[in-house]
Amino acid sequence: MSRAVALHLGLIAALFAAQFVLPTYHQGNVARIMVLATYAIGYNVLFGYTGLLSLGHAMFFAAGLYGLALPIQHLGWGAGPALLSGVAAGALLALVVGLLALRTIGVAFMIVTLMFSQAFYLSVLLAGTWTRGDEGFVIPAAKQVLFGIDLATPTTRYFAALALFSLALLATLALVRHPFGKTLIAIRENEERARMLGYDTFRHKLGAVVISGAISAGAGAGFALLFGYAGATFASVQYSIFPLLWVLLGGAGTVIGPLIGTLFIFYLIDYASGLTDAYMAVVGVVLVALTLFAPQGIAGELRRRVWKGLP
Repeated sequence: MSRAVALHLGLIAALFAAQFVLPTYHQGNVARIMVLATYAIGYNVLFGYTGLLSLGHAMFFAAGLYGLALPIQHLGWGAGPALLSGVAAGALLALVVGLLALRTIGVAFMIVTLMFSQAFYLSVLLAGTWTRGDEGFVIPAAKQVLFGIDLATPTTRYFAALALFSLALLATLALVRHPFGKTLIAIRENEERARMLGYDTFRHKLGAVVISGAISAGAGAGFALLFGYAGATFASVQYSIFPLLWVLLGGAGTVIGPLIGTLFIFYLIDYASGLTDAYMAVVGVVLVALTLFAPQGIAGELRRRVWKGLP
């Protein structure tokens, strides 16, 4: 077993063991963090490994969220088919968006993804009869059952979040060690040279968009199922900025970076809000300092200073 595989399996084992020692409050927090870190992992595939900066990833998260929640709410579907529906909705949306947005590069790509995301957000609001708009709706606890397991209880919710996160983490680790993933990194470093070597860069970038969208949608579907709520807020622009922030601070282009960034920011906000009403000022100062002294993110600095082979 390689050191990289051992590290990531050890991280999963540590999260598994943490459930037995964490207080109830932190148990709920870590479950939420793992689901959001899964979303950040999806974003990292596109931004960290492929070099494509999207400002519209909230549409994929929300596609998974509503792809699960709407069939359960209005069609009476069970959690299993609805979960598949959510992932499929995100992957299909990512395919369509990718085919159109990848005709642009650089700043234009950011703007196009932002425009698509805002169009999706407005569509959710306009479809308020079914989505309930910003108010959203609650998924009944009786529907939060998958394979006979009640996911509404804190312990099962934690382990389900861990399973979702572990699947995304190990899949990303396998991806970056696969020739396809290595090609994505080559495109990030020098797309023109990758094209000259004979790689179909458009096809690889489109694959990255679809994979990223599917993982992000899986996180959205998992969030709706585990926490029993779907609302338009999750399609807003702030939920496109969050994963960028988590990935940048955790370490773009590292497999464990998204979890580190999500965990760090979540508890930074939680701790600072207990100190002062101006907690976002405290958060801002810490983030600026971290950006100045660890420009590659926390995991990125570990790779630069401690272990250069950290995937």
